[in-house]
Amino acid sequence: MLLFKGPRDQILAPLQSVCGIVEKRHTLPILSNVLMEKDGERLTLLATDIEIQIRTGTAVPGGEKAALTVAARKLQDILRSLPESAEVNLTLDEKRLTLKAGKSRFNLQTLPAEDFPRMATADGQQNQLTLTQKQFKRLLSLVQYSMAQQDIRYYLNGLLLVVNGSEIRMVATDGHRLAYASEEIGGQHQRLEVILPRKTVLELSRQLADNDEALEISLSPTQAQFRFGDIELVSKLIDGKFPDYERVIPQNHNKVLTLSHDMLFHSLQRAAILTNEKFRGVRLVLAPGSLKIISTNAEQEEAQEEIELDYQEETLDVGFNVTYLLDVLNNVSGDTIECRLADANSSALITLPGNDRFKYVVMPMRI
Repeated sequence: MLLFKGPRDQILAPLQSVCGIVEKRHTLPILSNVLMEKDGERLTLLATDIEIQIRTGTAVPGGEKAALTVAARKLQDILRSLPESAEVNLTLDEKRLTLKAGKSRFNLQTLPAEDFPRMATADGQQNQLTLTQKQFKRLLSLVQYSMAQQDIRYYLNGLLLVVNGSEIRMVATDGHRLAYASEEIGGQHQRLEVILPRKTVLELSRQLADNDEALEISLSPTQAQFRFGDIELVSKLIDGKFPDYERVIPQNHNKVLTLSHDMLFHSLQRAAILTNEKFRGVRLVLAPGSLKIISTNAEQEEAQEEIELDYQEETLDVGFNVTYLLDVLNNVSGDTIECRLADANSSALITLPGNDRFKYVVMPMRI
C-alpha cells in the first residue's frame, strides 16, 4: 500500500521536525519510533518521549487509511543520505515499510500503531495567546542559557513563563545567575505562571522561525500547547515553585558602567584563556577611568585586559565566573551594555541602556 510518493525533502522536512525529541535508547522501544498515519491526502507524523509530543504532516496522493510506527532515526538517516533530487516511494507491505529511491531499496521493521503512547490533551481552563514566532524565539534566546541542567531542584531545570495582562515574561536561573526578559503582546490575559521543561525550551528554540508568522499558545496548569506553521508541540509542565525572581534583581546598585559590548566580549574571551579550568574566575578591578579584567590559573599564568571608561567612583575588586559573563554577551545584541555593581559581595546587574525589559543578574565568586 502506497504511503508517500514525492521529492525527498517533502517527507524529510516534517520527519526532522519531530525527530529532535526522539531518544536514541529508550526503555520502551516504541518511543524510538515515529507514528505515521495516512488519512486521505494527509500523512501525519507524530513523535513523543512521554513528556513532549510533536505532530506535523505533509500532503500525499489520496488512498486508503493506514497507520504504523517505524524507527525514526533510521528513516531520517536513510532519507538524509539520498541525493537531494531523489524521488521517494514509501509503501507498507504487511509489517514492513519499504523505501525506494532510484536503484536504492530499504526494508524497515514496523511496530503496531495502536501500541504507540499518545499524550492526552489537558482539559479545563486554558489561557490562550498569540504572538509572532520571532517575538517568542527572541525572548527564549535572551534567557534560556541561564537554565539549570540536571539540578536536584528540578524546578530550575526549565524556564518560568509568566503571562499577565498584556505582558509575557520569561525567567531562568541555575542558582548562580538569573536572566529575565519581557515583551508586550497586547490583549488582556489572566495571570498564569508555568515552568516549561528544559527540553521543550530547546526544541522550541530550534523549531521556531525568525519571522512574523503566528505562534498560538494554549496554557493550562499541567500542559502547554504550541502551534506554528504545520507543527503542534504539546509539553507537560514542571510542577514546582519557582524562586521569587523579583527579590533577586538588585534595585539600588550605585556603580553604573556603560561599556562597549564588543570590547568587553573580546576582552573577556582573551582573559578566559588563562582562567582556572575548574572555577573559570576573572576579577573585575574597577578604578577611576578604567576597568581591568584579570585572570590567573594554577600554573601562575596571568592575563590582564584594560578598558577605559567614564567612571569616577571608589575602587572595587570583584570576581565572577567568566562563562556566565560571556553567555549573556553571546545572547544580547547592541553596541553598549550597562553593568551595575555595589561591592565585592554583591551580584552584578547587566542591562541594555534604555531598556528595562531585559535584566541579567550574576552572583560574585571568591577568587
